[in-house]
Amino acid sequence: MDIESIRRIDNDTERVNAIYEVFDEDTRLNRSKAARVEFLTSVKYIERYLKPDGKILDLGAGAGEYSLYFAKKGFDVTAVELAENNVKAFRRKLEDGVPITLIHGNACDLSAFEDGTFDTVLMLGPLYHLCRAEDRSKCIREALRVMKPDGTAFFAFISNDMVVLTELAHRPHFFKENSYDHDTFKVEDFPFVFFTIDRMREMLENEGVSIIHEVASDGPSELMADTINALDDEEYAQYMRYHIYCCEKKEMLGMSNHVLIVGKKRN
Repeated sequence: MDIESIRRIDNDTERVNAIYEVFDEDTRLNRSKAARVEFLTSVKYIERYLKPDGKILDLGAGAGEYSLYFAKKGFDVTAVELAENNVKAFRRKLEDGVPITLIHGNACDLSAFEDGTFDTVLMLGPLYHLCRAEDRSKCIREALRVMKPDGTAFFAFISNDMVVLTELAHRPHFFKENSYDHDTFKVEDFPFVFFTIDRMREMLENEGVSIIHEVASDGPSELMADTINALDDEEYAQYMRYHIYCCEKKEMLGMSNHVLIVGKKRN
């Protein structure tokens, strides 16, 4: 299916399945040094809050990059993924003895889980696939419902304001196009849904999330991919130290393709 055909799909589930027939999620986080920045940054923050015997729920688990990483460290992981292609890629990587339960399901419907089941909830994809505000609200509420009162949730978003620059890098005549609002610079929500930092905060706070970290999880790594990928291992390690040093600075948040927000349930 081509991109224009996907654009006409109104149903979120059908559209997500179609998107991942085109986009290769299996290699997105590990295909290069630049691509790895998001994963390494997210893992660093997630590991701060993991409990030794904690149970992890990975919603929108993709092809299993995070689930497999934490399961191989001994954590009990339940992964929920909607896209059929991603589930197939994930299943190919499952190994005997690795504590993962993989469910082909929807992050908006967690009725199979009781309240307060998980210590950690990862939602590193669903919110930029849900076009309707009511569906995003339901997804967040469900994630909080199945999380323990003292648990920690991790929400990923795609930053609208950085997307403008990355689109320009790939499409030199982007500013002449009609794929964004020429006054507000709101980019068309396709194939993903894009948010400003203020909108991310508002969305989570309205659903009872108390925010403890806001993180520019990949910074300008997509724009600088050629430069980053050319770094040797010593240089790359120093680049990552620099990135971690500045990834929570307020002035950096909007200039990152992906933003990670870490939160607790509000008392």
